[in-house]
Amino acid sequence: MKAHELYSAVDPAIVTQILDWFRANDRNVYKSAVATLADNRKLRPVFVQKKSMAEQYAWIHKTLRLKACDTIGEHLLQAYLMSGQQSLLAMFCDGMGIPHDGKGSVVGDLPKKLDPERLASTIDRLVDVFEPKLFAVYLHCFNMQVAGGWPELSEKLESDARLALA
Repeated sequence: MKAHELYSAVDPAIVTQILDWFRANDRNVYKSAVATLADNRKLRPVFVQKKSMAEQYAWIHKTLRLKACDTIGEHLLQAYLMSGQQSLLAMFCDGMGIPHDGKGSVVGDLPKKLDPERLASTIDRLVDVFEPKLFAVYLHCFNMQVAGGWPELSEKLESDARLALA
């Protein structure tokens, strides 16, 4: 799944949560995202900035659904997860036995294969700790880190109803 497909499938409340986090914690990223998305649509950023917050968020979400905005969409997801959801990333890496820096950033190479039993037990534990839709977004983003994703994780994302994006 590509970033634009993820934004098309995800619950809008998750996108709102992400954008709220950027506005509260890293306004420069939020402003840069608006400027880049507006430029991508051949608009001036002020066109978006003059809208109410709800309208800005709706416009951003709609724009991130476009294939042409895949790169900025993926960067926003990665920035949010790496800065705003470090405990989720660290707990997942711990559960999977993936070496990381304590904040969820993988140290060394990603594994070539994921242990299906370990994956299942990690998901079972974390889906109860974190908001399931947000956890599903993370798993999809993690799966984007290797070409074609890991078959074990792809199958779990498709078959486990708890990991629905919307």
